[in-house]
This record gives sequence, C-alpha cells and structure tokens, in this order.
Amino acid sequence: MRAFVFPGQGSQYVGMGLDLSKTFPEAKHVFEEIDDTLEQNLSRVMFEGPEEELILTENTQPALMAVSIAITEILKKRGFIISGVLAGHSLGEYSALTAANSLTLKDAALTLKIRGKAMQSSVPKNKGSMAAILGLNFDQILEIIISNNLQDTVFIANDNADGQVVLSGLKENIENSLHIFKENGARKAMQLAVSAPFHCPLMKPAQEIMEKSLSSIKLQKPDVPVISNVTVDISEDENQIKNNLVNQVTEMVRWRETMTKFVDMGVEELYEIGSGSVLSNLAKRSCPSFKRMSAGSKESVENLLLEFDS
Repeated sequence: MRAFVFPGQGSQYVGMGLDLSKTFPEAKHVFEEIDDTLEQNLSRVMFEGPEEELILTENTQPALMAVSIAITEILKKRGFIISGVLAGHSLGEYSALTAANSLTLKDAALTLKIRGKAMQSSVPKNKGSMAAILGLNFDQILEIIISNNLQDTVFIANDNADGQVVLSGLKENIENSLHIFKENGARKAMQLAVSAPFHCPLMKPAQEIMEKSLSSIKLQKPDVPVISNVTVDISEDENQIKNNLVNQVTEMVRWRETMTKFVDMGVEELYEIGSGSVLSNLAKRSCPSFKRMSAGSKESVENLLLEFDS
C-alpha cells in the first residue's frame, strides 16, 4: 500500500517550483491559476524571492500547497492515479485534501491565504516562538512540562517523531524553558526561526477566523482517504473534515501517530509530494522499513515517474 504525504511550513525555499513551471505545462497552469485566484504574483515570489517575502506565513502556506498540487497534476496527467492513503503536515493537510479532490484549488489557495494571515496576526510580531526538542519523546516532554508547571505557558505543537518534538508559546516562556529540557536529557533544545507560535492555544483568534472562512466552502468526499492531523483518523463527512481543519489551528500535529497509523494500515511505500524532504526524513526515523521517495523538483518528479513506470 502507498501513502502520499504533503509538507508543511519550513519546507519552502526561493526557487521552488521554477523548474517544474518551465518543464511541465500542468505545473505552470497550477501556478497561474493560484496567481489569478489570489490576485497576486505569488509564483514570482516563489521563483525569485525575496526570501523575506516568501517566508511571510500568508505567502508560505499557499506557495507550498501550489508546489504540491503542481506535482500532483503532473502525475495525474501522465496517467498515475493517486491512491492508498494521504496525509499532510499542518497546512499540508489542505494539499492532501486538494489532491484528493475534496477541496478545489481555488478554495485551497484562498483559505490558506486567510489561514496564514490569521495565524500571523494572532500574536503580536516577535512575541511568539517555537522550539525543537531533540532526544526526548512525547511522553518524556509532557512529563517535564507537567512536573515543572509549564502546562499553561509551553505547549507541544508537533509530535513529529520519537526524539523530535516541537514546542510553541510566547517567546519569553519558550526561551526560559529551554534549559529545563536540556537538564532533563534533551540532546538539543533550540528556538526555531518562525514568525508565530503555531498549533497552540495562542492561535485561538486564528481558529475563530478559520471557522468562519471554512463555513462558506463546499467540500467533497475525498477520492482517497485523508488522515487528519487532529484525530489521526479518516473522515469522509464534510462537516467533520471542516471541524478537524478548524481545530488543527490550535491543536498539536500528531505526525508520529500518523506514521504508526500508516503501519497499521499496511503502508509499505511513502511518497512525499512537494518542496523539500522533511517528511521523508521523519519517516526514515519512524518507519525505517518504508520505501521512501520525495518529489519536489523536475529531476525528482521525473525519477518518481520512472519508478511508477517500472
């Protein structure tokens, strides 16, 4: 069984999608449609930068989705059917739902633009932070948070893999807590270069905006099962999918458990569709037996097509 996964924020880089646009008409069409939908030359920002503009959350989120769906369209137009099971990391869940024909490309782009703006504005600039804790698992970190009375100030945002957990909170609280995790066995505890504290209760204002935004969108039953970040389960109900996306804004991304779900479902092959190879590398840690490939550039997409033909 195959699983297709779609990356989230942090996988972006200036130049992403450019070789795809030059090589594949399907990719060029996706980028142009998103530019028209957003009334913004987002593809120029993706292809040329500047980086400061690309890393604005309101640009990063639709841009990463654009690359994932461009590659998905390349595969589909060459006769490959996306099948098995899908999942996306944070905003990547929107890419997964779009690839599964649950969300239209237009609705995905508009919603992610709103989502990016809402998440960025939920906490004043430079007041929020995130940190990666390496070398401790979820249960160990949770115990440290509780035993040090940090549960109201430091929040687990991403449970990515055993030994890789990401925290969110106000910048001051994150900075003041890092030494505690180091003293309790973390190999590394380092702040991340992000603009807001995602996936924690501080995103409540963004959650309210997304509830309103998603209420006006019509979702279809996904053609392929999509696993939710929030429930680590599959839903075909439109209202449940929307509810999961709303809750995703303030809830932890349960990626380690998603990999376990893949194993339980009989997945043997994992393909990362989009910019970078973060999720493939995480799968290497969580599911070393999986056959793994990532497709984010012209060369890697062509390699994937050869793999499917063989």
